[in-house]
Amino acid sequence: MKIPLFPLQSVFFPGETVPLHIFEERYKQLITDCREEAITFGIPVFINNKMDYGVEVQLVEVVSTYDSGEMDVVCVARQVFKLLAFDKSMPGKLYAGGIVKLLDYDYEASLEKKQTIIKDIHQLYKIMMVPYKELNVKTFNSFTLAHKIGLSFEQEYQLLQIPKENDRLNFISLHLTATITVLDHQRFFGTKAKQFLFAKEKLLMI
Repeated sequence: MKIPLFPLQSVFFPGETVPLHIFEERYKQLITDCREEAITFGIPVFINNKMDYGVEVQLVEVVSTYDSGEMDVVCVARQVFKLLAFDKSMPGKLYAGGIVKLLDYDYEASLEKKQTIIKDIHQLYKIMMVPYKELNVKTFNSFTLAHKIGLSFEQEYQLLQIPKENDRLNFISLHLTATITVLDHQRFFGTKAKQFLFAKEKLLMI
C-alpha cells in the first residue's frame, strides 16, 4: 500500500500516543489532508542514513493551531511497516510518500515471562532510586515498556523489528539483566571506594 510519510529520527511503537509539532508547509498540508480525508500516514525511522522500518499512525486531535499555521497534534501509532519504496513527494503534494508492507505482530506471552520482566524492572528502578509504578501483568506488553527501561535509540529500533511478543520480551530481559549487573557492580565498587577513602582519612588522623 502507498501512504504519506513523515520521516523522523524517533522510534514510536504500536499503541503509543505520538505528539507532534507541525511547522513545515509540507506537513501542514499532510495534517490538513488527514483531517479532511481521514487518511493515515507513516513515520519511518531515519537511522544510519536510511529508512527501512516505521509505524503507521492516525491523527487523533489537533490540539492547537497558531497564527503562523503551525499546529500541535496528537496521533496514535497503529502498526509496524517495512518501507519498500520512498518518493520525495506524492503526486500533487508537498509531502513524501512511499510503498509500505504492514507487518503482522503478535502480543501473546506467558504470565510467568511477564512476571519475570516486572520483577527485573522493579529491581532496576530500585537500584536507580526511581519511583516505581506497579504494572498490570495481564495488560502490559513489550511496547508499553520500551521507552521506560533505558534502551538506546538503536535498541528501540531493534525492538520495533521483532514480530513476536515472546522474542521482544526476551530482548528486554537480556537488556534488563545486563543493565542491572552493570549498576550493581558500579554500586559495589562505589561503596568500596567510599570505605577506602574513609579508612585512609582515619589513618591520616593517627
